[in-house]
Amino acid sequence: MKTITAHGPKDLRIEDHPEPSPGAGEALVRMEAGGICGSDLHYFHHGGFGTVRLKEPMILGHEVAGRVIGLGEGVAGLTVGQLVAVSPSRPCRACDFCTEGHQQHCLNMRFYGSAMPFPHIQGAFRELLVADASQCVPADGLTKAEAAMAEPLSVVLHAARQAGDLMGKRVLVTGCGPIGLLAVLVARAAGAVEIVATDVTTFTLAKAMEIGADQTINVVKDPDGLTPFTAGKGHFDVLFECSGVASALAAAVPAMRPKGIIVQLGLGGDMTLPVQAMTAKELTMKGSFRFHAEFSLAVEMMQSKRLNVAPLVTHEIPLAEALNAFTIASDRQQSIKVQLAF
Repeated sequence: MKTITAHGPKDLRIEDHPEPSPGAGEALVRMEAGGICGSDLHYFHHGGFGTVRLKEPMILGHEVAGRVIGLGEGVAGLTVGQLVAVSPSRPCRACDFCTEGHQQHCLNMRFYGSAMPFPHIQGAFRELLVADASQCVPADGLTKAEAAMAEPLSVVLHAARQAGDLMGKRVLVTGCGPIGLLAVLVARAAGAVEIVATDVTTFTLAKAMEIGADQTINVVKDPDGLTPFTAGKGHFDVLFECSGVASALAAAVPAMRPKGIIVQLGLGGDMTLPVQAMTAKELTMKGSFRFHAEFSLAVEMMQSKRLNVAPLVTHEIPLAEALNAFTIASDRQQSIKVQLAF
């Protein structure tokens, strides 16, 4: 079988590996779609991010969906030929955080395509994947592209839980990559009365308007675009900060209402925070990292048509053209979510 493997910065290779077979409690899935994530791009361009670096070749990918083609002994609830979204979250289920219900903080997490531990956790950009049956969520009624969006949608559903009730709230989203745009979709579905989105490209901001934002601000063309929202101690109840850029957070704080909630999703390295202004407004800042239980909810919400993620998938590119796919995915002037077709 073929895999997409990163050996270092700008060193992406399509390699051949032996075909796997499922054991007890496992499913063999033939991949159909895999979305290129920001972390995949960091490995591709820089060989890692922050202190996380590639120390050995690693198969990339964790946003995947495919068809079940084999089942190990004792598997129930799945059938051969069924489309499934495959969760990359594989906690140990035994550490303190797992037993407390915070599996995203598992001390022994095996998350697909992660160089955080060593040996690295190999990813899911491969033609054939053996997964625990519990990772495979039936995606009946969805397209392969939609099913592969379950992972990034889960990230945002987890963040929305951090924010609490969004009904009637005014929401600011900074950064309109895939996660920021999904935050627009989720906030709208959760009853937000107003959604304003900021970014640096016309293409992504146009997509934000298409999927439900009430207003967008290009912070390059209009660096003072948030100023009208700072009157009267601020306007927004909730901020989903999806850029990971310190200046985006600093510019948003004056536009937040006292007692507002900031949910930080963007991972861009250490940030200098306007702590005094946040303190004076009694703002609450919450980090949001990965997900676990939200994965099956993401599939269900797409199946119920509560959320339409299809407009965010802008490109489908064959596995054989992986290098081109990563190049296009790096260009926010033309792409939102680029998916590989296996």
